[in-house]
Amino acid sequence: MHEWALAESILTTAVEAAEKEKLKTITEIKVGIGELQQIEQDIFEFALDEIIKEQGGKLKGVKITIETEKSTLKCKSCENTWKFNDIKKKLNEDESEAIHFIPEVAFVHTRCPKCGSPDFEITTGRGISITSITGEK
Repeated sequence: MHEWALAESILTTAVEAAEKEKLKTITEIKVGIGELQQIEQDIFEFALDEIIKEQGGKLKGVKITIETEKSTLKCKSCENTWKFNDIKKKLNEDESEAIHFIPEVAFVHTRCPKCGSPDFEITTGRGISITSITGEK
């Protein structure tokens, strides 16, 4: 499950960072999720909870805050900007699923809605990251 693997990576990275900073416990992890990832947030949160229960240690009692960043795309030809939500409705189920697993696939299935160019960049809302870790020494 994609969300499970992402949850596991986030928590492993947080624990490694806490160890480098010599934190005894982690009290909060803030996670940023780009809209383009199309994460099933309920599955992701369930995976986080289950992994935390299993691992305990520095993660015991940790608060996880998840913030979703809207995806913005910008055409390199006409400089038009648009949101992923603007085109999401036009994608079929297979295209949407492909983007979920590999966000860069958006370049295959998306065109600028203004000029039709396939040459664009994703300026915000891509990927998943830890935005902050708080803990106690």
